[in-house]
Amino acid sequence: MALSPGDSPGFLLWHATLRWQRDIAAALGPLDLTHVQFVLLACTWWMNKHGEHPNQLAVARQAGTDVKMTSQVLRALETKGWIEREVDPADTRAKRLRVTTAGAELAPRAIAAVEAVDTTFFQPVARDEAVALLSRLAHP
Repeated sequence: MALSPGDSPGFLLWHATLRWQRDIAAALGPLDLTHVQFVLLACTWWMNKHGEHPNQLAVARQAGTDVKMTSQVLRALETKGWIEREVDPADTRAKRLRVTTAGAELAPRAIAAVEAVDTTFFQPVARDEAVALLSRLAHP
């Protein structure tokens, strides 16, 4: 027996994801960031803050993004003056990343905006339950 759309976990996830993405886009728009730009800036900022000077591959792995797309988005962040990419002395084919002063000021503001969206969006569910479920779904 086929499920109705309202009984389909995948269909419900699709709608929840679309709503969440719209809310995230609305929060990041005034900061001149797309969602992907935010994720890559935040990952780079976090890694830099913890003493790492990652290359693009390390940031892509942290973010769970495609390496080629990551390179293109990081180039856009560099154009905006929020990150710097420099040749990795250990591997001249790789680019090491550093958040600029402007990027380091923007990242925590953007993270706060996204966290506010998450707080509101996930309010109907206990935080620990949401994290546990999403962790199981994201890392089977």
